[in-house]
Amino acid sequence: MRIGGSCHCKATRFEVAFEPESVTACTCSNCSKRGALWAYYAPKDVTVLSKDADGIYQWGPKIGEYHFCKVCGMSTYNRTPTWVDFKPDFDNPRISVNARLFDDFDVASLKVEVIDGKNLW
Repeated sequence: MRIGGSCHCKATRFEVAFEPESVTACTCSNCSKRGALWAYYAPKDVTVLSKDADGIYQWGPKIGEYHFCKVCGMSTYNRTPTWVDFKPDFDNPRISVNARLFDDFDVASLKVEVIDGKNLW
């Protein structure tokens, strides 16, 4: 079942191929300040339908792209490597979609897994 999502102003719209089984709340400074709940997908399972207002933030070693809407400011999705034993696997990127932006979907029904990013990295 495909699920659509959008930022507040709808300048950025996307679809994911299936409903996530859970979402992640990360406690790192970036994620906690953004307030997102992340659903993880392979790039082939995410389609960005419109990104005219797409902005990208990068910090530190610049290994991740943190996307946001330049119009309304919503954190939309991230493109990062997969992490194995705390090391980036650049050959296997993943897309983290802000599940709070899913349209007509009860994100509160999903299990929330907390990652202690504040202390892990």
